[in-house]
Amino acid sequence: HEKTLGQLFCDDSAQQIVDMLVTECERANVTLRLRSEVTSVEKSDDRFTVQLSNGTSFQSASLVVACGGLSMPGLGATPFGYQLAAQFGINVLPTRAALVPFTLHKPLLEQLQTLSGVSVPTVVTAENGVTFRENILFTHRGLSGPAILQISSYWQAGEFVTINLLPDRDLTQLINDERAAHPNQSLKNTLAQWLPKRLVECLQELGQLPDVTLKQLNSAQQTQIEQSLQQWRVQPNGTEGYRTAEVTIGGVDTRALSSKTMEANAVPGLYFIGEVVDVTGWLGGYNFQWAWSSAWA
Repeated sequence: HEKTLGQLFCDDSAQQIVDMLVTECERANVTLRLRSEVTSVEKSDDRFTVQLSNGTSFQSASLVVACGGLSMPGLGATPFGYQLAAQFGINVLPTRAALVPFTLHKPLLEQLQTLSGVSVPTVVTAENGVTFRENILFTHRGLSGPAILQISSYWQAGEFVTINLLPDRDLTQLINDERAAHPNQSLKNTLAQWLPKRLVECLQELGQLPDVTLKQLNSAQQTQIEQSLQQWRVQPNGTEGYRTAEVTIGGVDTRALSSKTMEANAVPGLYFIGEVVDVTGWLGGYNFQWAWSSAWA
């Protein structure tokens, strides 16, 4: 089913993807070799020889490498595909975790930890101008949620991201209207109409928002409020890394492969598909689509 922004998700769970793949393999009479580590790959003339850890080996005219990237090593991810590419002289671009939550520096992390579990619709912008409109999620480690996962693919260490907590709202007009109707209302209670109260209280504790009534607000404070809520600049400490990353940026250089067949230009019969290649999609099925499409090619 389709969520926002064209993202496609399983109706039930990812088990449906696993079941579909296993069914496809059974239909094609694929032989699955489980608990079998590849110890070596050699090419002689027009044949590849793949040696397994249990002492057996097999030969083939074509060898397709579809072993993914470094994301989620707990599921068995390894750099094997990159090592194999390097063995055959194929360029591999530097890798890093992507579609991954941010960690935060102290003391900001400690101050925001009280918001763990709070989700807010936002617009998040990277320093290179790339923008995503999605929810962010505060966690006990930092920031997550779809907008953060998306922007992580465009973030470099040391950079800031800018978060608009109230997109598409004229905050000045909203506050002026509320001031005219309820001059003695606190700023906190006013903002809590549009944002989670815990978030407003936390931003006050951080000194981002003054603790005043609407009639006490001056123009300088109002400008600061707009910047704090609609141009909140956060400098991540880093990411949670490959442990939780959904994809890996980098990998086998696309320039070394045929864009029509995925065959290595310099090694006939050797193919690289899916995430082992330096192609990284957005959240919501795009990386699956690349895996299916490159496999079909």
